Amino acid sequence: MSAPLTPLRELNTPGSLNPEKVRRILEAALLATSEPLSISELRKLFNQELSAAVLSKLLEDVRDKWRDSGVELVTVASGWRFQTKADIQPYLERLTPPKAPRYSRAVLETLAIIAYRQPVTRGDIEEIRGVSVSGSVLKTLIARGWIEAIGHRNAPGKPALFATTQHFLNDLNLRSLEELPPLEEMKSLIDSNEKIQDLPFEVPEEHN
Repeated sequence: MSAPLTPLRELNTPGSLNPEKVRRILEAALLATSEPLSISELRKLFNQELSAAVLSKLLEDVRDKWRDSGVELVTVASGWRFQTKADIQPYLERLTPPKAPRYSRAVLETLAIIAYRQPVTRGDIEEIRGVSVSGSVLKTLIARGWIEAIGHRNAPGKPALFATTQHFLNDLNLRSLEELPPLEEMKSLIDSNEKIQDLPFEVPEEHN
């Protein structure tokens, strides 16, 4: 029996792009944007003529090429992106020290509840925290792009249901909610990716 054809066979027809040229185009596109690009977006570079399988294989090649450099190609919820490696980032911050956003205890506790209990209503959050949740808390998380209303519960008043977004996963370098770490590890994960200090994700013994 003959061996199965590799997806790269698509690139071997006369007049088509060779794999090296495709890799260079992918590399340039990803380096030129700060936002992750999905496979479907990257296929537009080639008029949809290359399959997702081919692009995935060539993206892995690009990832290997940059493996020993100061930046890396990673996959997150929204797609592929280049980012600075963690051990290099502290040096770059000496050029432009980051102005880390700081969030209140209420904002961070609310985010943690939504991340691990979603979808939840404002009432659910208040029941878990034991205190009321102001509208400004939810507005802050929505403005940050970390949560969104995804529907309404079939209950009196039709309260909005909140869940985290792909942007939230992107900021944490995660591909899906299944990759969320245990709650006690969330603080260090966000510290390393968002440079936000003193995040009280644990539920405090008493509320202010």
